Amino acid sequence: MQSNNKKNIYRIIMLVIVTAFVTMLFTIIGFSNYLRKDGNIRYLISSVEAEDLETEILKIRAVIDEYYLRDIDEQKLIDGALKGYVDALGDKYTQYLVGDEWTAMETDTLGHYVGIGVYITCDTENNQIVVLSPIAGSPAEEAGIMQGDIITKVNDVEYSGEQIDEVAEIMKGELDSKVKIEIKREGKTLTFEIERKEIRMNAVTSRIIEDNIGCINIPTFSEGTANEFKENAQKLMDKGINKFVIDLRDNTGGIVSEALQIAEYLVPKDKVLMVTVNKDNKIEETKSKEDNLIKGEVVILINGNSASSTEILVAAIKDNGVGKLIGTKTYGKGVMQQILELADGNALKITTEEFMTPNGDKIDGVGILPDEEVRLTTDKEGNIIDTQLMKAVEMLK
Repeated sequence: MQSNNKKNIYRIIMLVIVTAFVTMLFTIIGFSNYLRKDGNIRYLISSVEAEDLETEILKIRAVIDEYYLRDIDEQKLIDGALKGYVDALGDKYTQYLVGDEWTAMETDTLGHYVGIGVYITCDTENNQIVVLSPIAGSPAEEAGIMQGDIITKVNDVEYSGEQIDEVAEIMKGELDSKVKIEIKREGKTLTFEIERKEIRMNAVTSRIIEDNIGCINIPTFSEGTANEFKENAQKLMDKGINKFVIDLRDNTGGIVSEALQIAEYLVPKDKVLMVTVNKDNKIEETKSKEDNLIKGEVVILINGNSASSTEILVAAIKDNGVGKLIGTKTYGKGVMQQILELADGNALKITTEEFMTPNGDKIDGVGILPDEEVRLTTDKEGNIIDTQLMKAVEMLK
């Protein structure tokens, strides 16, 4: 009897804790992180709705406590409830991000981190951690880590395939600190002590194609992308390049301000770069504020994976007549998200605005058509022939 009383008291306490935590978290979101531009607080849920939510959670939790066979992970219940609440909006771009999810997204968005610079995967068949490839110019590449290497130990601790996330985090760390990696390669065991450095992912690259034509590839819009683009463009112009192919194929987007800054380098001053509308139907125009850096001919390569921030840049170029588009229709993601970090270290990625082309055309769910549609082809051996790039060069000639 005494044991049952203790269980009942415990259940009541846990119900109170869960309810209080959920209420507190929604309050934190509403008050601390979601302010309108005019400074007024916009509540995510009303007090009545909050009470209804608490009541339903209490009902479900009472049934779980009464009948559920297994142990209960309180934090997973809370995270799952919040994820479900946000997912029910039906917006695939709005997400409640927990712990490592938020950290991973932050790294992807910023485009850099401190580590050894290696892509790894899990070989599920053999339960091993395998190197996909070292990042070019990274400490891992310089140390001699190679594609296909099997990571067996990190800092003298043995790891298996299902621990890949843990290994990825351990290999990151403080700048100039060292990490010990043991790998297997062709039956041999090799050990490397590698110094962690700042790793830049998906950097902008450029090359001279022929004569006065250069190509700049922008794989994503992360922190610093616009500066990298400017540096690459200037290097090409210093070598006499005055015609440019800008490759935006498979660029799924990123930081909007980086895409807009690149548009500044291509579009003349005082031209509209982007039109946005928020939930109050307030329309805003973003205009170029400086003279364009690149004044030569420009051709842009696009495909079905060119999305979001990429489409902002593509639309600015097309509608302002400063370049031609070659390839296939873009993805059609015409909405922007903000990432709001919460007090508990988690985050909410939420859709806040829709953007349109400078001419006011809708992008979301529609995409942007190229000026000339060109699809990739293959040769007899199945190798891809870059007919899109070939057409761009032909057009610039």
